[in-house]
Amino acid sequence: MTEVAVAGAKRGCLSILAVLLALAVLAVGAAAWLWQDHQRFADTPLTASAPSVVVAPGDSVRGVLRKLRAAGVDTGHDINWLLLARQVGAAGHIKVGEYALQPPLSPRELLTRMRDGRVIQYRFTLVEGWNIRQLRAALNAATPLEHVTADLDDAALMAKLGFAGQHPEGRFLPETYLYQRGDTDLDVLTRAHKAMERALADAWSRRADDLPLRSADEALILASIVEKETALAAERPQIAGVFARRLRMGMKLQTDPTVIYGLGSGYDGNIRRRDLDTDTPYNTYTRTGLTPTPIAMPGHAALEAAVRPAPGNALYFVAVGDGTGAHVFSDDYAGHTAAVARYLQRRRESQAQAPVTTP
Repeated sequence: MTEVAVAGAKRGCLSILAVLLALAVLAVGAAAWLWQDHQRFADTPLTASAPSVVVAPGDSVRGVLRKLRAAGVDTGHDINWLLLARQVGAAGHIKVGEYALQPPLSPRELLTRMRDGRVIQYRFTLVEGWNIRQLRAALNAATPLEHVTADLDDAALMAKLGFAGQHPEGRFLPETYLYQRGDTDLDVLTRAHKAMERALADAWSRRADDLPLRSADEALILASIVEKETALAAERPQIAGVFARRLRMGMKLQTDPTVIYGLGSGYDGNIRRRDLDTDTPYNTYTRTGLTPTPIAMPGHAALEAAVRPAPGNALYFVAVGDGTGAHVFSDDYAGHTAAVARYLQRRRESQAQAPVTTP
């Protein structure tokens, strides 16, 4: 081979190498551009016309994409989502539930939430002092909770919970319970019932030695009465103390909330003398001892007060009448009579000072 031919061959090889190198550079550049474009897709917030999307059992990534498009999300190319799902470990591991789309989330954050099952949580608050009618009415109005107990009476409800024969009053602990779409009112009630069982057992285990109660159920009844007598947490042990002393003495509790509970739907906002004189199982003006069941749902503070009442000598209490909800406690009937007179005087003065409205 001549020197000219060899030189030409070398130049040919160099040209091929140059082309291959250029192609490699282009390929690397293209790959880098595609990766950067994929990262921009993964981290760019999505916009949606719907507030959430619901993942059902059996939904794949493609199935989720169809639902996202129905929710007004511009999802772009499926391949980006499929690659990203593999990248974040969501492929084949998307959890069932409802996921928020607002405020806008990036595809990466949305798929990560679906992988981890970080669904939308709703709140249901069971208020201290509610009775079972109020609790069930509030549950029936809660959304998006599924309602499966609305047609059950109280007895059937307790049987459904696994406590056939148990009166429902007082058996559900006032707290805020979280639930998600697909949960039922029975789920919430089950959790509230278990929470009350735990709270009552804990309180009863720490009861005072001289408590005039024979069982945890009696403590629950007393706690419910204390709950209805005052909204001031600081007063609950004092009021429980009054009732505990009355129980030891065999003295009637004479508490209005029990009479009101006994009236049921017949209560119109006023207690009349005939209501106090009419005997019912819940009238503590005519009967000695505790009521046959709780009269409301007591919270932690009322349970604690019932099992560890404050010491003292007071046997009576009446509202101060100054709008604070506080009470005056008296050791004897003479002191109580004077406190009642002061309360009535404040009430008359308040009514006299109230502005008169004309129709």
